[in-house]
Amino acid sequence: MTWTQTTIKTAAFWLAGIMLVAAAAIVTIAVVNAGPAGAQEPVRAYLSALQAGDGGKALGLLRAQVPAGNPSLLDGAALKAAVADLKDVKVGDPAPQADGRKTVPVSYTLHGSPGHTDFAVEPAGSEWLFFTRWQIVSTPLASVTVNVVNSNLASINGVTVNTPQGHAEFPAFFPGSYGASYTSPYFAAPAQTAALQQSTDYQTVRLSTAATKGLVDAVSAQVHQYLDDCAAKATKDQKLQPDCPFYHAGLERVVPGTVKWSLVEYPKVDIQPYNGRWVVSPLGGKARLQASAQDLFTGQVAPLEQIHPFSFNVALSFTPDKVTVTPIVDY
Repeated sequence: MTWTQTTIKTAAFWLAGIMLVAAAAIVTIAVVNAGPAGAQEPVRAYLSALQAGDGGKALGLLRAQVPAGNPSLLDGAALKAAVADLKDVKVGDPAPQADGRKTVPVSYTLHGSPGHTDFAVEPAGSEWLFFTRWQIVSTPLASVTVNVVNSNLASINGVTVNTPQGHAEFPAFFPGSYGASYTSPYFAAPAQTAALQQSTDYQTVRLSTAATKGLVDAVSAQVHQYLDDCAAKATKDQKLQPDCPFYHAGLERVVPGTVKWSLVEYPKVDIQPYNGRWVVSPLGGKARLQASAQDLFTGQVAPLEQIHPFSFNVALSFTPDKVTVTPIVDY
């Protein structure tokens, strides 16, 4: 083949074009690899998985080390609720580390407060032979410990969870907000929130369960009824020392048929936890005795009215829809 001057010029032109395209490609690859998008991608994907409630995908992207504990917070509704208050999320530019890894900063507001999480990413091979693929450096999950007074159940992010002997640990994703509470017809605990920002966050939520107003009212009603019935029976039987928490002892002779008992002050019910169960603090009140009494020395009959303080205890027993009060009286 004879190379003419025109052929040589044409070949040179195409060669220059190819070199320019190759150079542009090299520059493009370098720019893309050096740019933030590649290193940010696994972090963005992880945050999206949290918002979707896809715990399996989030675990894979985080390459998570899962601590022992109840896994109830790692998927579904509880996970979605954890990031429901995650707002104003900004994935920042990666910062290079000496070991070839990069740090991807993420800022946000969580449960109304500013927050910040750093994710370490590292190269994980390449795509299309040229573009670096990044992955999050294997990271342990955070953890929430829940302690509940006298309950084997609690609610976290709207999901009922078991708390054997009032204690349980829950591996949890970060960033995330985990609200724990306990509510039942008899007992309830105000909500407490643990906000997790880093893998090293290990927070404890203590739920101080207390008797509900409904329970106190139900116990009070039974105590009142018991005392009213006791006073009515003591009056009917004309007893000064009835089988009740209250009694009268005196030297006067009470005229039969004139004895009348009534309550002046009912006990205030206070229900407290004790040794793994619920107890009512000792109950105290006042009863009035009205009668006619004859003085043993003068024989005169005069009205008798005395207020007698008294105290007693009660035991509680529960079914799912009823509380029963059993008086304990030392006669």
